[in-house]
Amino acid sequence: MPSLNSYKNDLDYSYAPGIFPSMECLSCRPQDVRRLLVHSSAAGREGVDKLCALAEKHHIRIEEADRALARISGKENCYAAAVFGKFEDELQAEKPHVVLHNPGDSGNIGTILRTALGLGIEDVALIRPCADLFDPKTVRASMGALFRLRVRVYDRFEDYRTAYPDRKLYPFMLDASVPLREAVKEKPDTWTLVFGNEGRGLPKEFAQLGQAVRIESNDRVDSLNLGIAAAIAIYEFMI
Repeated sequence: MPSLNSYKNDLDYSYAPGIFPSMECLSCRPQDVRRLLVHSSAAGREGVDKLCALAEKHHIRIEEADRALARISGKENCYAAAVFGKFEDELQAEKPHVVLHNPGDSGNIGTILRTALGLGIEDVALIRPCADLFDPKTVRASMGALFRLRVRVYDRFEDYRTAYPDRKLYPFMLDASVPLREAVKEKPDTWTLVFGNEGRGLPKEFAQLGQAVRIESNDRVDSLNLGIAAAIAIYEFMI
């Protein structure tokens, strides 16, 4: 592998900064890991020692890289980062899906990935244009949940629908929508929750593609944060 570069979305690899995200990367996708970077001051730290043992088990190169870790994480106290090749999965057709349509914030994507995994959803699709799924900020915000999920990025929402044509869609929006707790009463075996961009939401034509749903709240706030809205919706559909 050549010298490590600052992350750019046209690279075929990315970084999992932090001990726990790195551990998830090595535990779940060791075949994709190219190197393990560790800080020179990390010797004897339990988490880093476990990482190194796991890397050695899978014959993954380990190297000290203090400057690279600071550059990747933007912090001086990042003790490890896995360097991994980008990947793409097929979603399981019989499982529930979450689709994020044009999400613009890496932190929101990472938070939703972590929430989805924690509540039992393992299949997530993103629709371009969107924030980079493999940006180290996204990876870190997910706390490594990215590596336990099946994820795929599509150029258009129509591409997702073509791949999974027989699913009941639940776009979250105000137009022609029903309250969330009403929608979950008649959910079918296969379903997809669709969430829009943080600022714009979903285009109005999504109301015609499935059963539009809204999360009711009082009039003290105009809308909920995308990550919070997704968490509420996923919880209600999964219980």
